[in-house]
Amino acid sequence: MHYWTTVTGFGGSTVMMPAAAAFAAWLVLGGAWRTALWWCGLFGAGLALVVASKIAFIGWGIGIQALDFTGFSGHAMRAMAVIPVLFYLVLQNASVATRTVGVLGGLLLGLLICTSRIVLEVHSVAEAVSGGMLGTAVSLGFIAISAKLEKPLLNRTLMTATIVGLVAMSYAEPIPSQSLLVRAALSLSGHDKPYTRENWKSQRDTELGITEKPQNLARIQLKS
Repeated sequence: MHYWTTVTGFGGSTVMMPAAAAFAAWLVLGGAWRTALWWCGLFGAGLALVVASKIAFIGWGIGIQALDFTGFSGHAMRAMAVIPVLFYLVLQNASVATRTVGVLGGLLLGLLICTSRIVLEVHSVAEAVSGGMLGTAVSLGFIAISAKLEKPLLNRTLMTATIVGLVAMSYAEPIPSQSLLVRAALSLSGHDKPYTRENWKSQRDTELGITEKPQNLARIQLKS
């Protein structure tokens, strides 16, 4: 399980958000302003959809109960959006075949992070898969568009230093993004408590007429 915890750490905001910002900086400094704007726009749109879906569920309970979907997985989206683009940019001077293999390798690494979210039971299959698909659309969309734009003159020293820094940041304390989302959702919805999967369970139990017997409640109280 420690292996999957390590893997999932690379998809966190602590690593992926600085990486996304670094790509924009690389492109701007490399003279590719339009490419940088496209990257910011596409990644920002993907991130906005993740945040909106999570706030909608936490604040109002908007989700797909049949699929156990409470919002796009942020880890999955960021991993599938960022890692393939990292390989694409690093291998900009390589052959088309090499860049293609690099992008595919990036997608596989992103898929590994998506899988970690399911194994660690942080997200449902629907959340991880949909987040991964959203991130894939961002990365492949950017790659398709950037291939038609100006080629940036990327600084190899800056890129190497950035990558080393990102690897080191994977061991840093995670950004409390979930707690920030909860605060935002409660502030927008005006509710006192966040909506959770337990609310769905309670609703199902109520619809099925399931109630806890007094003796079972007493047993639960003793255990706690």
